[in-house]
Amino acid sequence: MNKLLANPRAPFAASALVSLGLVGGGVILAQTLNLAACPLCILQRMLYLLVAAAAILGLLVARQAPARRLAALVMAIAAAAGAYVAGYQIWIQRFAHETNCVASAPWWERLVDWAGERMPLLFNASGLCNERPWKLLGLSIAEWSVLAFSALFVVAVFAVVRRVPGRGSR
Repeated sequence: MNKLLANPRAPFAASALVSLGLVGGGVILAQTLNLAACPLCILQRMLYLLVAAAAILGLLVARQAPARRLAALVMAIAAAAGAYVAGYQIWIQRFAHETNCVASAPWWERLVDWAGERMPLLFNASGLCNERPWKLLGLSIAEWSVLAFSALFVVAVFAVVRRVPGRGSR
């Protein structure tokens, strides 16, 4: 186990696999259970993909300390943003039932619409943010998402602050 944790690629590989797995799982759930993703769900999906992209970059540059830390920092920022978006969706679902995402179409909703037109299987937002149609172990998808983003954030911070023995660990 210590050898695995000492590997500079381990947090990046884990983050990439988890992020891509969650995106794939979300698409499979949506298709098999006929769940409609809302704009906030799609924004979270995009942030998982950003975490995965930064993690893949981190895998490629894991032996170079500055580049590794930059990739981990991007992962941490994307994970923190994802936790915020998921938390906002939880707030809407629990306390603001009359609210549907936001009052006006902000830049990110236009981004979601644009992406949905190009890749509808992955980014089509046809649901409402205030609905909680599916639960696993008593938690909604947004609640599971905030937990996943929080875990990814912890892994990314670990990758930012840790020292890797050997070359390039300054």
